Amino acid sequence: MRRLNLLWIVGIVAILGSVMPAQAQLRFGLKAGVAVNSLHFNTSTFDSDNRAGFTGGAMLEFTAPVIGLGMDVSVMYVRRNTAWLEENGIARDNRDYIDVPLNLKWKINVPLINKIVRPFVTTGPSFSFLTSKKVINEVYKNRSFDTAWNFGFGVELFTKVQVGANYGLGLTKALKATGLTGTSNIDGRNRYWTITAAYLF
Repeated sequence: MRRLNLLWIVGIVAILGSVMPAQAQLRFGLKAGVAVNSLHFNTSTFDSDNRAGFTGGAMLEFTAPVIGLGMDVSVMYVRRNTAWLEENGIARDNRDYIDVPLNLKWKINVPLINKIVRPFVTTGPSFSFLTSKKVINEVYKNRSFDTAWNFGFGVELFTKVQVGANYGLGLTKALKATGLTGTSNIDGRNRYWTITAAYLF
């Protein structure tokens, strides 16, 4: 299953890379930030709070000249902390992922100030591979693979520093019930904000 998911990622990168102009600019960067996560349950019985985690990793950016359209591919370590209210108290789940977001990025041309500040918007899928334990307790467990769709915006400063914010909308179940104690129909999907700063070389 993981091999199939990796093949999907490699295929998407290859397709996007093949349609980029030959003169597109390629840059490498380091990125770090804060990840604020909650679980969206399919039942109103639970109430999940926003909890802060952290993220860090590396990115590659391809940008076509003049039009400013390109792609942003990152490999990030992400800690997602979550807590939700149950009948018996508060349940907590701290999950570690290797996250691979593949975003289309449009850098908006602003005449005269492009070299100082340049806004951008992004969108695309994100593929997350669980690296921490799957079992939370006897009732719940985490899934080993999760997907989301990201929507982001930010600014590039002096063509070197990028500060951005992304909202991730979970597309698959990140947490599911084991079926014990009558909880077989309960599952949770990730919802998260990620605020990052990146330095590009």
